[in-house]
Amino acid sequence: MAFKFRSIKKKEVGTSLSEINVTPLVDVMLVLLIIFMVTAPMMHSGIGINLPQAETQSAPAEEGLAISITADRYIHIKDQVINQFLLEQKLKEYFYGQTKKTVYIRADESLPYGYVIHILDIIKKAGVESVGLVAEPPKKDKK
Repeated sequence: MAFKFRSIKKKEVGTSLSEINVTPLVDVMLVLLIIFMVTAPMMHSGIGINLPQAETQSAPAEEGLAISITADRYIHIKDQVINQFLLEQKLKEYFYGQTKKTVYIRADESLPYGYVIHILDIIKKAGVESVGLVAEPPKKDKK
């Protein structure tokens, strides 16, 4: 039995212009870039707190959880509002399994001292080892 091999010739396909027109893509990307540049500053909405002023400066914190307390007595952990009665439970959940437990309190200067101490007591009950109070440097008058 003799086998006959037939050579199969590949059909040559003519190359057509298969380049993608990137001009519309660039136009869309530039429009999106402008939209994000305009809307990005508007999306940043912080928690309005008037921090007390202090002349001494401390080293910036690298680790720890920042708790913000507004003048209306709303407690914020990151961007979430927490009820003071659930604060201890939330802190225990946050620090579960962590060795170093540090909290920084950013309290409005108009809050009563007793309320800040009450929140500080709740934080200590949650097992937090070190608590820092955040203040801002005094504003210098420009003459």
